[in-house]
Amino acid sequence: MTVMETETTRTRGPAQGVTETTPGAAGSPASPDGTGTRADACASAPTTHPRPNGQDHYTISEVVAFIGLTAHTLRWYERIGLMPHIDRSHTGQRRYRNRDLDWLTFVGKLRLTGMPVADMVRYAELVREGDHTFTERHELLEQTRRDVRTRITELQDTLAVLDYKINFYADARPASERH
Repeated sequence: MTVMETETTRTRGPAQGVTETTPGAAGSPASPDGTGTRADACASAPTTHPRPNGQDHYTISEVVAFIGLTAHTLRWYERIGLMPHIDRSHTGQRRYRNRDLDWLTFVGKLRLTGMPVADMVRYAELVREGDHTFTERHELLEQTRRDVRTRITELQDTLAVLDYKINFYADARPASERH
């Protein structure tokens, strides 16, 4: 599955978290927990979560271990609006959900594209605004894809130059050094 195949609407839920709503009735096949909601799929394959939905309360240190970001980065993402409001326990400790892990995985993919943080934050805002922003989200992702393809072409050209130079030096070595 791709992100575009699974993303529909992200809205503020009852606990002010972000949820994915899928068109159709609750309990649709796209909804493994029967609620009609699902997290934004971030990778090409379905994500396996450490805990099932409903039992998915993770501390910031657990998220650090799962996702590989620092606690400082997670708090910064929340502060700048890249992450939705994260639920808190009665003691004030952040409680992340599977949907938050999915979102963070997706943000990691966006980071790998070289998308500027401001564009990632804009995308997150558009997701939270709802269906009427589909066109703008689509355009933002299309532009990012164009940028990635340009970078891939540049890297392939760079790789060709490196291959040429490596072969040049391999062929230029004295016969006694060649194996």
